[in-house]
Amino acid sequence: MLSLRRRLVLVHLLAVLAAIGATAAAGWWVLSQSVNRQLDAALLALAETELAMLADGNGAPVRIHEAASGSAPPSLTRLDRLVQIIDADGRILARSANLGSEKLPAPPALLARLTAGETVFDTLPDTSEEPLRMVSLPSRGPGQRYAVQVAGSLDDANHILQSAASLFAAMAMALLAAVGWAGARLSSKLFVAIENIVDQAHQIGDSNLHQRLPHPGGEDEISHLVDTLNAMLERIEQAFEVQRRFTADASHELRSPLSRLRAEIEITLRRPRDTDSYVGALRSCLDEVERLTMLVEELLMLARIDAGQERAPTELGTLEQLATDTMQRMQPVADERRISLVLVNQLATTPKVDLGPLGLVLRNLLDNAIKFSPQGSRITISLKADEEGALLAIADQGSGLDEAEMPFVFDRFFRGSRPRAGDVEGFGLGLALSQAIMKAHGGRLEVANQAGGGALFSMRLPPGAA
Repeated sequence: MLSLRRRLVLVHLLAVLAAIGATAAAGWWVLSQSVNRQLDAALLALAETELAMLADGNGAPVRIHEAASGSAPPSLTRLDRLVQIIDADGRILARSANLGSEKLPAPPALLARLTAGETVFDTLPDTSEEPLRMVSLPSRGPGQRYAVQVAGSLDDANHILQSAASLFAAMAMALLAAVGWAGARLSSKLFVAIENIVDQAHQIGDSNLHQRLPHPGGEDEISHLVDTLNAMLERIEQAFEVQRRFTADASHELRSPLSRLRAEIEITLRRPRDTDSYVGALRSCLDEVERLTMLVEELLMLARIDAGQERAPTELGTLEQLATDTMQRMQPVADERRISLVLVNQLATTPKVDLGPLGLVLRNLLDNAIKFSPQGSRITISLKADEEGALLAIADQGSGLDEAEMPFVFDRFFRGSRPRAGDVEGFGLGLALSQAIMKAHGGRLEVANQAGGGALFSMRLPPGAA
């Protein structure tokens, strides 16, 4: 099996050979037509001249009008031309001196065409030592029943065409060699660059993703390919870094409750205790198990979303129904902190949404808003639409977010450093999970600080939902 490089060179040479061959053949054909037309025109001109001179003879005997030997220089128009005059039956009336005792052929088929007044061109390959081209021109005057035949050698024309064929072949071979050499050089340069890219790509692994492919320079297709591959490597490096941080953070978050759980059990087992102590220890262990269960469920959901295994819609409902149901669920938690939940619906028509996953997103956002809002404050849930589609916004009256931390709010295991984060329980996965769910459903979460204070989280739904 030929390599790609050799196949490209071979295809290139075959294409060039076909193009050059077709061009040379067309050029030779055009030249041959031109040479043959010129010869035919010269023969016809001499025949017409001879016929005209016969017509002006005023009844003189039919003869060939050629100069007597030695009386004048030879005529170039009659040089190497054989002339013969025949009647309607093919009998020879006159012929040129250079014909000697030979005669030009006049078969019945030719005589019939001459009788019909047709000018006839013939090629005579075997009449003499050289192939001949002959024209037969009938007389058209009243009472005149004869025809003039003029023949000339095709040897010169054939030599011209043979020389042209040799010249075209030599030019084609030289051009083919030059183009083939240039194509081989270009393909060699191209594949050297590709081989360098392949060699460097083989050396890049998960331990050295910071390395990049060598740039060949310029703005050609290879450079564009290298730029694209380097951009892909950068995205892969970022994804690996996110996964490393995620694994490290998940390990840390799992280690903490497990350590507390182990410590609680070890302390409880050091000496015999009463029933109340055992019950208290078990309740403490149960709290840690619940925290672990919640963390594992969130991690599993994130893993399913990352793998593209999000489930199909389970229950469709209106956006207003989503907001109302979630507010009812979160109302007891809000009442504990004396926080009021207010719904403002500015939608003319309410779009349909998947209540299951989007309900989880809204519960996470409301839970965060309640945790970080001062007691006695208000949380506003707004339903509205803009040019991008439907929007569900949650605005609280808390301390807002640090502007420097705003780009990292949706990172996994990220918890802010402001009093907003404080000692509030959580793993830093709620917003990351919510953003992943929104993106899996064609939307996104947006965050900003309000001008009057407090955070504003917005659920941007896909345009098809509006």
